[in-house]
Order: sequence, then structure tokens, then C-alpha cells
Amino acid sequence: MKIKRILALALGFIALGLGSLGLFLPLLPTTPFVLLAAMCFSYSSDRFYKWLKSNPIFAPYIENYMEKRGLTMAFKVKNIVILWISLAISMFILRNTWSYVLLCIVGICVTTHLLMIKTREA
Repeated sequence: MKIKRILALALGFIALGLGSLGLFLPLLPTTPFVLLAAMCFSYSSDRFYKWLKSNPIFAPYIENYMEKRGLTMAFKVKNIVILWISLAISMFILRNTWSYVLLCIVGICVTTHLLMIKTREA
């Protein structure tokens, strides 16, 4: 039983690390990794679970998901702008037709996904 808790705790930290990277890398999703970390911490460590739920950076991701509140329009616009700027930089660096196509498809899908999420008041 103790090994399962240690593995869950380790997976929680890995997921939280990936979620942290997702704050800066638009193609890496933050929310699923933060939710996975919360699930792992809830199983393995009350202390880390409480810390995650009270953390000013990560708590809103958990709360918005659990309460199905949606995203503000400002949050959506900011993330879509950051997404397309980073995609444009990637396209400029790669300069490959297939990477243009792939990055545009990813950008369109992520943008569509963000716009389909319920919009809430600020």
C-alpha cells in the first residue's frame, strides 16, 4: 500500500511539473496536468493536496473545473494571442511546409476548444 502512495505522490509531482511548463508553453495543456496532480495528491498526501488547492497559481484551475464555472473572455483572448504568437515563432524557426500545416491545425483546434468553453463574467 505504501508503494502505491509513493508512486501516486511521484506522479503528482511529475504532473504538476508538466502543468507548470504548460503555463509558459501554449501547446502543453496546464489544466489536465494540474487536475491529475490534484487527484494523485488527494490519494497520497493531504498536505500537498491542501497546498495545491490553496496555491494562488494552480487553485483556480481546480476550482474552475470542479465548479464548471468556465473561463473569462480576457483569459481566452490572452491565451489565444499567446498561442498564435508562439506558433508563428515556431513556424519562423522551422520554415517547413509540413510544420506550418501541423502547427496551423493545432492552433485552429486549440483556439476552437478555448472558444467552445463556457464564458463567464470576470
